[in-house]
Amino acid sequence: MRILIRTSKWAIWARRLASFAVPLAVIPVVLHRQQVITTEAFHTMALVALIVAGLSLFLSLGALVRLWITGDRGWDRAFGGLLLSLLCLAPFVYGFIEASRYPRVTDVSTTPDLKLALLAPAPSVDPTVDQAAIEAAFPNAHTRTYPLDAPRLYEVVNKLVNDWGWHVRLRQAPPTARGTGQIDAVVTTWLGWRDAVAIRVSTGAEGGVVDMRSASLTPSLSDLGANGKRIEEFLLALDSAVTTVLRNSVLAPAPQGAEGDTPPPVQGGRSDVVVPADRPADLRPPPPEPFDTEAPPQE
Repeated sequence: MRILIRTSKWAIWARRLASFAVPLAVIPVVLHRQQVITTEAFHTMALVALIVAGLSLFLSLGALVRLWITGDRGWDRAFGGLLLSLLCLAPFVYGFIEASRYPRVTDVSTTPDLKLALLAPAPSVDPTVDQAAIEAAFPNAHTRTYPLDAPRLYEVVNKLVNDWGWHVRLRQAPPTARGTGQIDAVVTTWLGWRDAVAIRVSTGAEGGVVDMRSASLTPSLSDLGANGKRIEEFLLALDSAVTTVLRNSVLAPAPQGAEGDTPPPVQGGRSDVVVPADRPADLRPPPPEPFDTEAPPQE
């Protein structure tokens, strides 16, 4: 007599829901990055993916327990559903951890008077946010002062922004050595959220001053620390870039034509300047014999 071994329905549905949760978690990210769907629609689809992945995880764990007890088939489906559900839930777990590490803020700046030209009006800062907590979470997000004038410092900042691949919306170079310049850009995160960034270059008592602000364009409870970390990483990279510029300016060779360098150019096809290296060793006559100071012999 042949014994029929059944396949666990829990394992079957766990694998099916996990396979459905994967496109629910991936496709909204692609569409959101390409600006095909709005951020509100992205949040709704991400919530649906979270629910489906959570249900698949529950069914996978239940299937593993039932398979151990009953001896039915479906271990591959149960483990497959468990792996796919954990893969879909990993970004949500990461976001929860980041949200617990950083203050619940969506606007971080080195100075409160820096405005965003991209936003009208600028997003209001939550009065309940503890500024001391923001400074403790992002200790390197503070105003920088460098021994460079504003135009030269603006060139360094502008090059760094281009290297980082931000979508610049406004470039305003300092008109004078003591003027003020600003760069406004939009930054897209890997999940498709968009943040506005403003960088101001001005002149202070000790040299060029750089202030920076980063704010989320979509209202939310938390930015997961993205804006504060962006300011810290950019300003640290700017420190290195300015250090390189100052070192290169110190080690740069002296301009030609200085004293001790190449001779002046020849005018009219000839030169009246004698190069010391081409001068004969000695053109003076030999010195005379020394006079005999001894008295002549007496006769």
